[in-house]
Amino acid sequence: MDYLYRMNESQGELAGHRAGFVSILGRPNVGKSTLMNRLVGEKLSIITPKAQTTRHRILGILNGSDFQIVYSDTPGILRPEYALHKSMMGSVRLSLEDADLLLFVADPFERYGDEDIIAQIAQSEVPKILVLNKIDLCDAEKADSAIDYWSNIIKPARQLGISALDGTGLDTLISMVLEYMPEHPPFYPKDALTDRPERFFASEILREKIFGLYKKEIPYSCEVEVIEFSESEDIIRIRTIIYVERSSQRAILLGHKGERIKRTGIEARADMEAFFGKKVFLEQHIKVMPNWRRDARRLRQFGYN
Repeated sequence: MDYLYRMNESQGELAGHRAGFVSILGRPNVGKSTLMNRLVGEKLSIITPKAQTTRHRILGILNGSDFQIVYSDTPGILRPEYALHKSMMGSVRLSLEDADLLLFVADPFERYGDEDIIAQIAQSEVPKILVLNKIDLCDAEKADSAIDYWSNIIKPARQLGISALDGTGLDTLISMVLEYMPEHPPFYPKDALTDRPERFFASEILREKIFGLYKKEIPYSCEVEVIEFSESEDIIRIRTIIYVERSSQRAILLGHKGERIKRTGIEARADMEAFFGKKVFLEQHIKVMPNWRRDARRLRQFGYN
């Protein structure tokens, strides 16, 4: 209540301030997470070449003197095969309901896969901007063709070609986004970057390393839980459990004499120290939890809806 009171008290000082919610949507591997990280100026969403890396909806907040844009990075749109997928697509649907603007991200090389959520996006009354990413990888004719193709499907108010990787078009995109933001006081403190706690990013950094260092089904069968996150002046101590579905996956994750999980921990700790700006002590344990991706109770334990 103190926070809401302070916000209300300050409204008179924020005349003309714009604030709103922008959901970033699209199929897997089109560059949604790269885009949000570039827009916010910090690496909040993990990035790997593999599909379905993003599992949670993650907010990234861009603040200016007279605006606050709350971006929402969402899992890639797919047809659900089990409970984890259903939870991921539930977060995508939720992002359609509370947004002032939708950014539908596509790339020049993909086509519509008949996913029902894309049909919902097309029918949504929320304003939409079609963002064609990866224009640095194709010629102008290919980009124009892709913009026409996706515009016919999702019926956007605006279209724009960008490269989230090298930053092409991002200033124009931010200007477009601001046009759709309503006049409103900030929803979060002006120094806020995200609504997620630090332990969430610790688990995501470790999961990113697993996606990068292991092949086939291993990354998709793993979930990371941070069971201790204690911070002192000089060091952060983090204890984690990596869950897998089968004993054979545990053996692969460990590697010969534990060498592979040791390498995973070394790389994850380095990224954590860069992210948190402090020395990190990282402890990893591996447990087998059969069929956790299909178990609604286990998914709730891991923070999925």
